[in-house]
Parts: sequence; structure tokens; C-alpha cells
Amino acid sequence: MSQPQHTQPRRQAFPRILGRERAYVAETLRAETTGGMLLLAAAVVALIWANSPWQGGYHHLRDLQLGPLTVESWASDGALTLFFYLAGVELKRELVVGSLSRLSEAVVPVVAAIAGMVLPAIIYVAVNLKDGRPEGWAVPTATDIAFALAVLAIVGSSLPSALRAFLLTLAVVDDFGAILVIAVFFSHGFHLVPLLLAIALIAVWFVAQRYRIRTPFLYVPVALGAWWFMHESGIHATIAGVALGLVTRVVADKGEEHAPAERIEHRLRPWSAGVAVPVFALFAAGVTLSSDTMRQLVTDPVAIGIAAGLVIGKAIGVFGGSWLTARFTRAELNSDLAWRDVGAVSVLAGIGFTVSLLIAQLAFAGDIAQVERAKAAVLIASVLAALLASVLLFRRNRVYAD
Repeated sequence: MSQPQHTQPRRQAFPRILGRERAYVAETLRAETTGGMLLLAAAVVALIWANSPWQGGYHHLRDLQLGPLTVESWASDGALTLFFYLAGVELKRELVVGSLSRLSEAVVPVVAAIAGMVLPAIIYVAVNLKDGRPEGWAVPTATDIAFALAVLAIVGSSLPSALRAFLLTLAVVDDFGAILVIAVFFSHGFHLVPLLLAIALIAVWFVAQRYRIRTPFLYVPVALGAWWFMHESGIHATIAGVALGLVTRVVADKGEEHAPAERIEHRLRPWSAGVAVPVFALFAAGVTLSSDTMRQLVTDPVAIGIAAGLVIGKAIGVFGGSWLTARFTRAELNSDLAWRDVGAVSVLAGIGFTVSLLIAQLAFAGDIAQVERAKAAVLIASVLAALLASVLLFRRNRVYAD
């Protein structure tokens, strides 16, 4: 009589989230959803203002010099640093105690995020290689998690939580990729001494965390100094926020109710989602959509590459990366989900608002007209991706609601 064969169980590609991690994910989703609503509202206000009879006031305010920077620069280099600090904290948390700490669970969203960045870049370069501007390759590589989660909350209230957690993890890896791209490819006029001073202050933050120092009278000056010296070094100032997030302690000590990262994040996330990112959107999304601009978008290789990269490249890259990883590894799809759910979220990943607008400013710095066309392409492609994903998610939501 033959003996029964015991096979190793296949690991789920989109596992259920339990315990403290589930509570953290739920709180993050709520905050990002609210921030997405405010982000969308700020973008709408910016577009209306920039195309109204009062557009001169908008441009005057955006270009107003306040100390060493313009208002627009304070929004992109200053306010977004808070957003990137939280991105650094989220990345470290995922690496230490979250889904990215478990290789079997991390591989699918990591590969999906990488494929979702590489394929849009390839599509963009293919369109722009001959007569376009290939230096804008990074513009369509980023996913805006706040905007995407806002859409998901509106039309996908009955979708399984595992799908939302996958989108959040995907966005963390995507943000890290965008951070690397900005740091490596969009740093200008490198200066060693300010960089060393920024690194020294980041080290002070790390030591203070190690010795469990809690006073904000130390951390606030250190953060401001690290930000300023990073800006003066020629590396984009938001990288200071990421670095500080990565050296913030994310594991609570014995007898400690919350780790420092959790306490700081609880205080700063409302400011990031409710103020910093919407303020950036207000001054970044104000594109004047004249008839000439709209006509140029149809033939501009930059605009075509961005739109194709976000709408087509992101969807194929994220879904293809997920499916191929699950197909050729021991990961399998969570029994609560269907591949159609993953496909709908892959289309949703084509919303490339905040970081895409920032990279557009950096990639085409000095060419105002090209920056405007690139931003217009990001806005149009993001709205199109949101609409297509909404249709798909609404249909999937009805399946789970019934």
C-alpha cells in the first residue's frame, strides 16, 4: 500500500494581515485615504486657479521668494520632506517587522513594484529615444499611494483587506525606488562639506534613538539642520527626510507601549496627509491648459511617453510581475482574491501624481514649457488610470458585496 505523499504547502502571495500589523495597516489606510481626498481637492483648486482670470496671482504666489527659496520650492523641497520621512519610517517598519521582513511574502509586491517601475521607464524611453527627451524616463515610474487609496476607498469598500495591504506594500517599495532615482539621477552641483554635515546630524539622530532620548528639543533642530545641509549639498532635500526615517527606531522596548516611529508617525501623518502633500499639489498641479498646450500634448513625445508609461506600463508591469512571481515560485494567490482583483489594482497603480510631478520638475528644470506639458500629461494619465481602475474595481466590489 502506497504511503501518502506530504508536500510543502505553498505560501500565499497576498497573505492575511493579523494582530498589531493589521491595526497599523488599517490606520495607515484611513490616513492615506483622507490625504488622498485633500490631495485631489488641492489639485482641482490649482487647476481652476491656474486657468482662471486670476492665473497671474497664482503664478506670482508660486514664484514668490520667501527667504532662500520660492514658495514652490518650499512646497517641493520642504513640505514633501515630511512625506518622505514617513516613507522612510514605513519602509524600515516593513523591513523590520512588516511584510517585507518575510521573504516569502515580500517577493511578490517587491517584484511587482520593480516591474511596475521598469516597464513604464522602458516605454517612455522607447517613445523618446529618437526625437524626444529621454531624460524624463523616471516621470511615469511612481505610484501615488494617497490618490490610489482614495479611489480604492470610494469604489472598493467591500474588497478584501489583503488587496489593500498589497497596494500599501507595493507603494512602500515604489516610494523607495523613487527615492533612489531622485538621489542618484536628480542631484545637481554636489558639495561635499554640507553633505558631511547632513550625515553627521543624521548620525546624531541615530545615536539619540539608540540611547532612548525622547525630547523634541533635540530632534527638531537636528532634523532642520540635516534638511538644510542636504539641500545645500546638491542632493534633493527630501532625501534627508528618508534618511532620518530609516534611522528611527521601529521596535518597542520591553514595557514600552509604542516604538518612537509609531509615536512620531501618529503625530506627523495628519500634517503630511492633511497639509504637506496638499500644499505641494496646490503649487505643482497648477498647469495652464491652453488650447496650444492641449494640441502639443497630442504630438509631444514626452507627454505620450508619460501617459503610455503610467496607463499601460504600470498596469502590465505590476500585474505581470505579480503573476510571473506567483507562477514560478511557491507563492500562490490568497484564497480570498482573484487575479481580476490584482489586475484592477495594477491599473490603479498608474496614478502617478505627487512623486511624478516632483520628478517632472527635476527632470526638465529650466524648460518651463516642457515642465508644464509633462505635468499636464501626468495629470491626464492619472485621471485616466483612476477612471479605468474605478470601473474595474466597482465591478469586483459588486462581486464581493453580493
